[in-house]
Amino acid sequence: MYAIEVTTTFSAAHQLRLPDGVLEPLHGHNWQLTVRITAAKLDALETVIDFHEIEDALAAVCGPMKNQNLNTLEPFIHKWNPSAERVAEHVGRQLLPLIAALPDASARQVRLIEVRITEAPNCLAIWQV
Repeated sequence: MYAIEVTTTFSAAHQLRLPDGVLEPLHGHNWQLTVRITAAKLDALETVIDFHEIEDALAAVCGPMKNQNLNTLEPFIHKWNPSAERVAEHVGRQLLPLIAALPDASARQVRLIEVRITEAPNCLAIWQV
């Protein structure tokens, strides 16, 4: 098994909805997001996937969140609280079909394994597939 990790950052604000329905104060973070992708076999270039392809996929998924209030975006408007855990899951669920559509991904068993995200130093949330 082989693995790669690609990291990106974006700035975004959020407010968690507390159990009593009150929103915490709006605040922003410089989110750092890392994805881990594995493959059973390397491609013709002897790579899991070209890093640039994953960077492009991350830009497509994270771009709409950049410099936004996450509470105003789907799925955080009504469905999910915009916690770090749910942001990681949202990114992961958006990446799954993009990675599956890459050439030869199925034959080589290319898989997104996890999404790790930090909203502050020493505070890490992980979503695993």
